[in-house]
Amino acid sequence: MKIVLITGANRSIGLEITKQLSKKGLFVYLGARDLEKGNAVVQELKKEGFENIKAIEIDVTKPESISAAKSIVEKEQGKLDILINNAGISGEFPQSASTASITAIQNVFDTNFFGVISVTQAFLELLKKSEVPRITNITSGLGSLTLHSDPSWKYYNFKATGYMTSKAALNAYTIALAYELKDLSFKVNVIDPGYTATDFNHHSGPGTVESAAAFIIKHTVTDENGPNGMFFSNDIEDESGVSPW
Repeated sequence: MKIVLITGANRSIGLEITKQLSKKGLFVYLGARDLEKGNAVVQELKKEGFENIKAIEIDVTKPESISAAKSIVEKEQGKLDILINNAGISGEFPQSASTASITAIQNVFDTNFFGVISVTQAFLELLKKSEVPRITNITSGLGSLTLHSDPSWKYYNFKATGYMTSKAALNAYTIALAYELKDLSFKVNVIDPGYTATDFNHHSGPGTVESAAAFIIKHTVTDENGPNGMFFSNDIEDESGVSPW
């Protein structure tokens, strides 16, 4: 049975990914900053018939929390097959490039960028024990420099300085990580679930969590010939789903 850890999984897209992977027969650690809330979600999932899901406390901004989570997975499973770095924040608004405070931008980076690096580095040891290790970093189309430079892009006018730069940095980190691990059996990709209706955006997005989760899983649970170091987006109309960086 493949073992999965999803950060920020107690609601929205992370929760839906958990449900869909559970149905596929994978064991999922549902990552949540608040273990009590995570356990409450798992209990509800069990009532709905979902199996092989366990809540695990993990705050991606706190090294001690990450270390404790890693110890639990190591003790209980001895390995990790799939890491989905889903936890993220949008930050305070407005996020003007000329007026946004350094503190506000740093807060976004702490979760969206440094948090991903911290979790990834901590769990690499367990991922290397898997025959088919996969790392998926959840990004946004707003992290695409190419699209943000195109006045015809439908989201061109949305320039959230802290959020967009944190995701652009995450994309760059993913490229570097995928390159570093390319000679092993890893597949490391960055995936944009698309503009999805969630609590994150006050349910303003046109996409559904079901579609977003399915898209993420499609490009995460891949075989040995799967892509590595790619950027996929559920908002790209091309069948390949490949997004410009």
